[in-house]
Amino acid sequence: MQNELIKFKKFVPLLSELVMRDIKVKYRRSVLGVFWTLLNPLLMMAVLSFVFAHLFRFNIDNYALYLLSGQVVFHFFSEATTSAMTAVVQNAALLKKVSLPKYLFPLARIASSTINVLASVGALFLVMLCFRVPLRATLFLAVVPLGLLLVFAIGIGLILARLAVKFLDVVHLYGVVLTVVMYLMPVIYPLALLPDWVRAVVLFNPLTQLLEWFRAVTLYHTIPDLGSMLYVTIWALGVLVVGAVVFYREQDYFVLYL
Repeated sequence: MQNELIKFKKFVPLLSELVMRDIKVKYRRSVLGVFWTLLNPLLMMAVLSFVFAHLFRFNIDNYALYLLSGQVVFHFFSEATTSAMTAVVQNAALLKKVSLPKYLFPLARIASSTINVLASVGALFLVMLCFRVPLRATLFLAVVPLGLLLVFAIGIGLILARLAVKFLDVVHLYGVVLTVVMYLMPVIYPLALLPDWVRAVVLFNPLTQLLEWFRAVTLYHTIPDLGSMLYVTIWALGVLVVGAVVFYREQDYFVLYL
């Protein structure tokens, strides 16, 4: 373990370069460039809040903020895990020529997604100011659920990256899985509208608990109950450990399948 940490420190500059490369590639030939990280969630919020607040009439105070906070959490998880899943496969040519720790590539993708989510959180705070929602001290606690979301995404991303090397069908199937995950989270709908048994299923999803935690400290200025926080923390750390073990055991054999 200590040797791996020493090796990781050695490759930190390379990791930084990979992150910058991913960001540049994503916004290459774009007029607005990185400003799309702010505009995308705002435009989606405007469209969806009109549809669900006016046509479906979800009676939620500051529904636009409710929706935007849900987008911040789900879109980060979706983008981070999807990009991490293909990181090793898309860098196959490099990995066949140079001996590098394979986990650097999914980590770089997730790190670049983290930069995007920070911009999205900034957009959320900007909209809160526009809606004259008070900014209170609990906002600083948002780093905790976002940090656990990052840990959870790393674990899932490592598992998906390992699977995608051997089974490329996972890349095509994962879009369907994300659709199911989105509907198992109260991104666009309030939990109160769900029947009891459906609500129990939705609350079993750790991403739902993370989203509710994020909303609690940002929108409602409250602290979730201890049981919910422990549930999310155990899930995040457990998935990270599983992902790290699964990826590490197989990474030396990835080149045989690339």
